[in-house]
Amino acid sequence: MSKFDEIRPFDDDEVNDALQSVAKHPMMNALMRFTFPDSENQFWLDDFKNIHSISDFQHQFISKTIRQILKQSSDGLTTSGFENLDKNTAYLFVSNHRDIVLDTSLLNLVLLDKGYIMTSSAIGDNLVKKNFLHVLAKLNRNFLVQRNLPIREQLNSSTNMSEYISGLILKENRSVWIAQREGRTKDGNDATQQGVLKMLAMSSGEKTFTDFFKTLKIVPLSISYEYDPTDALKMPQVLAKSKNEVYIKDENEDFNTMLSGVLGQKKRIHLHAGKVLDVELDEIATLTENKNKQLQAIAQVIDHSIVQNYKLWPTKYIALDLLQNTNQYSEFYSDEEKQLFERRLEMRIDSSDLVLKQSFLAMYANPVINKNKGIEFEVL
Repeated sequence: MSKFDEIRPFDDDEVNDALQSVAKHPMMNALMRFTFPDSENQFWLDDFKNIHSISDFQHQFISKTIRQILKQSSDGLTTSGFENLDKNTAYLFVSNHRDIVLDTSLLNLVLLDKGYIMTSSAIGDNLVKKNFLHVLAKLNRNFLVQRNLPIREQLNSSTNMSEYISGLILKENRSVWIAQREGRTKDGNDATQQGVLKMLAMSSGEKTFTDFFKTLKIVPLSISYEYDPTDALKMPQVLAKSKNEVYIKDENEDFNTMLSGVLGQKKRIHLHAGKVLDVELDEIATLTENKNKQLQAIAQVIDHSIVQNYKLWPTKYIALDLLQNTNQYSEFYSDEEKQLFERRLEMRIDSSDLVLKQSFLAMYANPVINKNKGIEFEVL
């Protein structure tokens, strides 16, 4: 057995058996009916027999599912920055995280359409407790991030994860997607957790952190949804945090959030691939040899790229003007767009609760505030 067996996706020789094990599951039936609304069940059941790799499954089924999601719940997907990447090179995409399913699925669709190396993507094992979701995740080349481990096991798990990710990129030439933080951003403030970088650096060996991160070819990825279909669902956790209260999820909360993210209206979506971190890492190396300060500076470089390249849709400016009770940014949106957003606000939350209303607006407005601030790295 490999030490990565608990976290890795299926090998290609395991794919067909795994797919057949869930082929008649009600959730697979619902997924395929959504993807192929004009086809009978036997159509995909027959085609499943010919699927013998993750690539087969992604090309013939999941990519079509994502296209159908875009068709039914968005006004389209646009991209920028990908033209600066090499099609034969594996990258580590470090991404802001807004949607459990779509963030990585949309990236892979873009990579597929443009002829780039698709990613193996991190997903928390807490999100795939249901057997069907576990199998589906592994069929989509997801690897599992083990959550809620006893303290004594956390170090071993992180070390294992670090070795697995670096092996994918450096040995298998497989790109990797990982969120810049544990869990989705709930308040619109996209910030890289140093713990994520510390985990990645565990397999650096005798290399300096900066040299090691250069080998991983880090690409900061900015994902921007005009409307967040899970905006209202994020509010209880945001409010609990503001009151310094412990937030406890409902048993099916993650699953319901996944469904809402997939099926809810998103309007326009934009993905921007930032420049590969390179000279910035050299500069950090000359400024300090302190590893913690290096990680802090690298996190700031990633944050700067993600925030500055985040697409500011009209909804972001509308929210900021409503939050500050001004018309400062009215040139960036129309009266109709403002009315639609205000109608959504009334439908999604109890706007008579001023704290709730401010939290909702801030979630949309913070990307504008952060971009206006500018985030530059400095070694303290």
